[in-house]
Amino acid sequence: MRSRKQLSQEEKAEPELSYFGLQAYWGATKHFGGLKTTRELIELCHIDEGKYVLDVGCGVGITPCYIAKMYGCIVVGVDISERMVDMSNERAKREGVEDKVEFRIADAQNLPFDDGLFDAVISESVTAFLEDKQRGVSEYVRVTKPGGYVGLNEGVWMKAPPSDVVEYHFRTTGAKPETSDGWKELLEGSGLTDVVVRTYKINALSMFVNEIRRFDFKDYLRAWYRFLSLCIVSSAFRRLIRGYLPPKSIFKIFEYLGYGLYVGRKYE
Repeated sequence: MRSRKQLSQEEKAEPELSYFGLQAYWGATKHFGGLKTTRELIELCHIDEGKYVLDVGCGVGITPCYIAKMYGCIVVGVDISERMVDMSNERAKREGVEDKVEFRIADAQNLPFDDGLFDAVISESVTAFLEDKQRGVSEYVRVTKPGGYVGLNEGVWMKAPPSDVVEYHFRTTGAKPETSDGWKELLEGSGLTDVVVRTYKINALSMFVNEIRRFDFKDYLRAWYRFLSLCIVSSAFRRLIRGYLPPKSIFKIFEYLGYGLYVGRKYE
């Protein structure tokens, strides 16, 4: 693990100007529905004390630390970003759960675990970014114990979007949401049964409120401070932000985009 001094030096460096590079720099990963939806996903996956849980795409470690603290589980979090893993370890120490969580660098499409290891595998707003979603979901299923659960929280097209909305969403995030049927087929295509589907509409206000509720207030302020600092010092970042501006109103996307919980059980 890198030292605190090394991390401090990295914070001063200009970040990678990509969706995940900026989230790692700000220390503020997010997913649809916030903490309320995480709790719902935990319930659907039958996660409780004594369970061994994998969080694929753990970001800065919010969900693994929450599960360890509130449910007494042993949790492994993986992320493709080394910086995210470092920040997750720092969070675990701050929250006093470093004995219950472990964080590793890993690709969701090639998980470094034995077959049938975890009682539950969850992933929040990650699978939509994978180059091969079916391969990713199949990996989640592979490392789950027979009788265990795989649960996703992912963006979903509630109705067919026009091409400019699809292009804007992909250009600004890199994500490719599925329809609700598409997500269900991915789970069933990986051998999961008894698939539960719950879909929800979203709006800008609810997304903003959920973000605030999910983060520690200091973390949230720190993220905004880094955002504003980049606006001031980085011309490349200012150009990126201008490129993120949609051709019309950003709120147009909420006519089409929602999110869903998709949970299935691995056959015994």
